Amino acid sequence: MSGQPPNDPGNAPGAASAAAAIGESRWGAGAAVLVAALVTSVLPERLTTGPRWALPALELALLAALLAANPRRLTRKSRDARALSLVLIAVIGATNALSLVSVVHQLLVGDVSTGRELVYAAAGVWLTNVVLFGLVFWELDRGGPHARSTLTSGRADLLFPQMTMDRPDDPAWSPSFMDYLYVSFTNSTAFSPTDTMPLTPRVKLAMTVQALLSLVTLGLVIARAVNVLG
Repeated sequence: MSGQPPNDPGNAPGAASAAAAIGESRWGAGAAVLVAALVTSVLPERLTTGPRWALPALELALLAALLAANPRRLTRKSRDARALSLVLIAVIGATNALSLVSVVHQLLVGDVSTGRELVYAAAGVWLTNVVLFGLVFWELDRGGPHARSTLTSGRADLLFPQMTMDRPDDPAWSPSFMDYLYVSFTNSTAFSPTDTMPLTPRVKLAMTVQALLSLVTLGLVIARAVNVLG
């Protein structure tokens, strides 16, 4: 009998090419951004930077850019929308960092009698950072989802465990947004990489910044606010 069996590793390149050509859906990333927008929309206005609606509006603009760059339509528009997504992520990240500064300022020199409000605000800042850095890793790794789906990606920025295994049962495996969101969540809680290793300086820098922001949020803000509640 001629030919290779369906699960033969020799079929991996063709299977990977076919799977990548389909492209990754943007709905997972879009849902995460929508959750972040809903969370930030209920943050206390005195603990946010600018009008209360500004950050949720930016996040909704990012959601529109993500959905406009659906990789199932692999056009120049997809690459242009990715550039817009990166700009919006940077703006939202900077705005969220300023919100964290406002929370810390209120704890140190402001009225700390409303500890519950500070806990809610800190939790919102932390959750937004988890979503944002998940998007950062998703957009940076090997040139982003568009490059990965068109097989034009460069070197890997993150080393996932599946990339070190011989998996004839799933030769076309490729990280999705949920994989990057998990990396972001574990880095925000453990303050270090867990099962996925950073390989490039830019991702190492991003993970360092995220861990620092998370450490400030969880270690100083929430701990102090919970003490106020007592």
